[in-house]
Amino acid sequence: MGLVLGFVLFALGVGALAGVLWWLVVDLPGYQVNRGGGASTSERGLADFIGGDAWFTLIGAVAGLVLGCLAWVRLRQLGWPVVLVSALAAVGASLICWTVGYHLGPGDFNERLTEARPGDLVLIQLTVRAKASLLVWPFAATVPVLLWSSLGRDEEEPRPLWPGRRTLSRGAKQRSDSPEPTSR
Repeated sequence: MGLVLGFVLFALGVGALAGVLWWLVVDLPGYQVNRGGGASTSERGLADFIGGDAWFTLIGAVAGLVLGCLAWVRLRQLGWPVVLVSALAAVGASLICWTVGYHLGPGDFNERLTEARPGDLVLIQLTVRAKASLLVWPFAATVPVLLWSSLGRDEEEPRPLWPGRRTLSRGAKQRSDSPEPTSR
């Protein structure tokens, strides 16, 4: 249980660091406040709205893969629950990332827009607009676990005494082209 708790705490720490990274790499577009009290943005600014979600998704894919690999290496003795642990830890990491990024960002857009004066540039808030981006984190965390568990070596399978030498398993018959032992 201590390993699981340690892994979950590590995942939440990864989420916090990912939130700082997300805040650092995203270039937020803004609205220019005009004299009439309205605000407008450019076409480029509208296109940049998805930039925050794209960076969140990319960071989440990398963080999820790292968490999944670590979960398999450290927690594989748990058996099938390692998939759930890695997925739930990645969900927690994504929520922490979102929270940290939001609080480091400029804050609530509507409040800042109402206080803005003509000529001010009001940046949009740093938040996840495409909620499906949150699903990338647990998906990426489960991929390494599922691949290693299905394609890796089975820990329950005995290792041969001499590598490269074939042994017959219990109940296996000799090949038909090999001579039959004779008994007298």
